[in-house]
Amino acid sequence: MSIYFHEEDLPGDVAFADGPIAVDTEAMGLMPGRDRLCLVQLSDGKGDEHLVRFANGSDYAAPNLKALLADPNRLKLYHFARFDVAIMSKYLGIMAAPLYCTRTASRLVRTYTDRHGLKDLVRELLGHEISKQQQTSDWGAPEITDAQREYAASDVRFLHALKAKLDERLQRENRVALAQGCFDFLPCRALLDVAGWADKDIFAHDG
Repeated sequence: MSIYFHEEDLPGDVAFADGPIAVDTEAMGLMPGRDRLCLVQLSDGKGDEHLVRFANGSDYAAPNLKALLADPNRLKLYHFARFDVAIMSKYLGIMAAPLYCTRTASRLVRTYTDRHGLKDLVRELLGHEISKQQQTSDWGAPEITDAQREYAASDVRFLHALKAKLDERLQRENRVALAQGCFDFLPCRALLDVAGWADKDIFAHDG
């Protein structure tokens, strides 16, 4: 298992195995219109993770990364798709779908708890412990530390295995179709966030 670090784009010779690809992002904050995208993490579930860092002032050209993420035949796995899809749409100008969100799936089948963070899922469903110590670190710093790299890689390392476990529960609870409907809608939800409706439910009856 190796962590590969790249600046501004994936190298042209990086090859990912067929099938879903796990994706995560790190940014300067949680507002896509305000906070810049700093890092995109990727894994094909075979043991290696690739981190693509964007420096301050980047033009976010990244043609190889964009081609992979925008491929309509490639399922993307996320743990909070709403944010990741929104910030990549804002900065990379692509829609990184179709998608599967482990946090959304967890909310649909783990209704016995309100703990749906990645750390909680990995512990309960896979029996591993991951550290979230670097979650609030400075991702826009000139240098990314080894601890940050390991944290970023761990955010995509377990998504394939989590999907398999959550799919079993979605099937068991007869919520596969409901989950798919949520996944299909998430790109629109992300675009609403970018357009300014992050805190407003446009489907609500306000009187």
